[in-house]
Amino acid sequence: MTTDTPARLLTLLSLLQTPREWPGGELADRLGVSRRTVRRDIDRLRELGYPVQATKGADGGYRLVAGKAMPPLVLDDEEAVAIAVGLRAGAGHAVEGVEEASVRALAKLEQVLPSRLRHRVSTLQAATVPLTSGDGASIAPETLTVMASCVAGQERLRFAYRAGDGTQSRRSTEPYRLVSTGRRWYLVAYDLDREDWRTFRVDRVSEPFATGARFAPRELPSGSAAEYLRQSMWRRQETYEFSVTFAAPAEFVAARLPGWLGAPEPVDDGRRCRLRGTSGDAVEWMAVRLAMVDCEFVVESPEELVRCVGELGGRLSRAGASASGG
Repeated sequence: MTTDTPARLLTLLSLLQTPREWPGGELADRLGVSRRTVRRDIDRLRELGYPVQATKGADGGYRLVAGKAMPPLVLDDEEAVAIAVGLRAGAGHAVEGVEEASVRALAKLEQVLPSRLRHRVSTLQAATVPLTSGDGASIAPETLTVMASCVAGQERLRFAYRAGDGTQSRRSTEPYRLVSTGRRWYLVAYDLDREDWRTFRVDRVSEPFATGARFAPRELPSGSAAEYLRQSMWRRQETYEFSVTFAAPAEFVAARLPGWLGAPEPVDDGRRCRLRGTSGDAVEWMAVRLAMVDCEFVVESPEELVRCVGELGGRLSRAGASASGG
């Protein structure tokens, strides 16, 4: 029996947040109290703004319905651990679709987890090996959560950074946004020592430290962090323009390619589509990415990508023939 009223209310709220209707008798049994006490506790939750709906009759009960505002979420230990492990697994790789909001959620959740649950989360993740991962470098979730917290709290961030040529440096920044390209995480920030905007690959960051010093956000030179990152990458890399035609509708192709490659344009009354854009990625990686769309396609340019796709197709055909004994 739960005699402590606040603890009992939290337990009741946790049960009601499960998407089902709870008979009053079952709630009373779960809480170890009378039905009358359950009714009083339901009234208390309503006074706190939780929209609890009651149904009458022999099979009547209680359920939490959607309200105008989202009340605080209550999780039991197992639920909290499961969510944290899932978020950490997704945050460790720049998985397309797992954007900054997921990292902010992880930062908030880990901030309020008791130490015993944080230990369970770390132990479980350390003992788990993912079957698949993103094609970019893995990142310690702690690095992302520190960065996300500084972005959200407008707090200055210091960290060690390894440049592409191996040069080590210490950076003091005003972090603006985290950006996922589908392969890697990048931090867009104002570098205080260099007095200019910079982009940093997060897998090259170590020892991130939130200084506690607040700052007023500066105006980014371009419209968005994603656009600034795209322009920054083009300035640093040798890029090429590509044109590919797919034998599938634009919606089909767009759902199978990262958004930063561009938006396919319908052709032939929408039966096919053409994708044009600029990339600084290796043509070998681009060839594999195009093949993963799972439809016929023709590369019009550049010639290097045309040749790479042909070589890849030949290798795959030979591998298939060898496997079948042909």
